[in-house]
Amino acid sequence: MIVRNFEPSDFEEVLEIESEAFSEHNPFLYMNFYEMNSEGFLVAEYNGYIVGFVVGYKLSDNEGRIFSLAVRDGFRSMGIGTMLMNAILPVFMTKFLHYASLEVRISNIRAQEFYKRMDFIPCWVEHGYYSDGEDGIIMKKRLTPFTSAFLNDSNKPVFPGKKHSFRLRDYI
Repeated sequence: MIVRNFEPSDFEEVLEIESEAFSEHNPFLYMNFYEMNSEGFLVAEYNGYIVGFVVGYKLSDNEGRIFSLAVRDGFRSMGIGTMLMNAILPVFMTKFLHYASLEVRISNIRAQEFYKRMDFIPCWVEHGYYSDGEDGIIMKKRLTPFTSAFLNDSNKPVFPGKKHSFRLRDYI
């Protein structure tokens, strides 16, 4: 399993995962993110197959925003979401951002629990956030550099923008 930067050839597989995971779709957003913020678009690859992705960007001078994180249906609960989150947060830290934020549907308890395990804190509810009228919970996390979560197999720092190999068993 590797987490690496998105490449245009990954586009079709990312859209498959996105349509599995989310009810609202805008495929062109993903190409825009790639063109405007390629270092914040990462994929998880297993045996040449894209099994998950995360997209994040600089929201303000001190905050990064996780726009989207999704894992293919047959690969959920295997630690891939954790791997992707542990890969995008250092991208934010290299931009000297102090916080990461995201939104999650109020009905998506499983995702809320995942984000809480990743030390995100629910901060407030955005009423009618989603196009179908569902509320969204805004969650935030304070970023602290040099945590062990950002080390590779050899306990060396992970630097965004390069291919990284992670041991899946460390995240299960």
